[in-house]
Amino acid sequence: MKGLRFLLLSMVVVTLIWSCGKTEEAPIVSQNDTVAEEPADDIYQFKVVDGQGDSVSLSIYRGQVLLVVNTATQCGYTPQYTDLQRIYELYHDEGFEILDFPCNQFGGQAPGSYDDIHDFCTDHYGITFTQFGKIYVNGVLTAPLYKWLKTKKPGDIQWNFTKFLIDREGNVVRRFEPDDRMALVESSVRNQL
Repeated sequence: MKGLRFLLLSMVVVTLIWSCGKTEEAPIVSQNDTVAEEPADDIYQFKVVDGQGDSVSLSIYRGQVLLVVNTATQCGYTPQYTDLQRIYELYHDEGFEILDFPCNQFGGQAPGSYDDIHDFCTDHYGITFTQFGKIYVNGVLTAPLYKWLKTKKPGDIQWNFTKFLIDREGNVVRRFEPDDRMALVESSVRNQL
């Protein structure tokens, strides 16, 4: 009996230590998004989860130019939302979409629920492009979409606001790091339209 109590107490202590060491909240989306079993040829084979928890096939964006970006609301790069919205407004009617994936992996800079994040972005930056649920972009819980993006333009995601430009055929044509000039992002989008 004494050995069993010791074992149970040890398990409780280990659990407490483990949970105190966790620094980021669980993803809302990454376990739920999917990709076909065969390696994906294009972005249209992926499904992701929107802010309401519903599955969305990226095939609905077939034929459009896409900018996929991992974002955060409390980051030094958060003001890029202003430029992203401006670019979206300029080119949306020509078949351009931004797919925004909040990610809390970098310094816990995307805290809160989908509603908290969406309200912040609409209130402060007036965004009208699509925001999805939170995801992981690195590590063992990396969303399948981001695993695929990183095979096309290799390297771990270094920080918030890394962007991937997708052409009308669903191919990754360019990757932008967070500190790349937004003028370069805009001209690259324009060149794909």
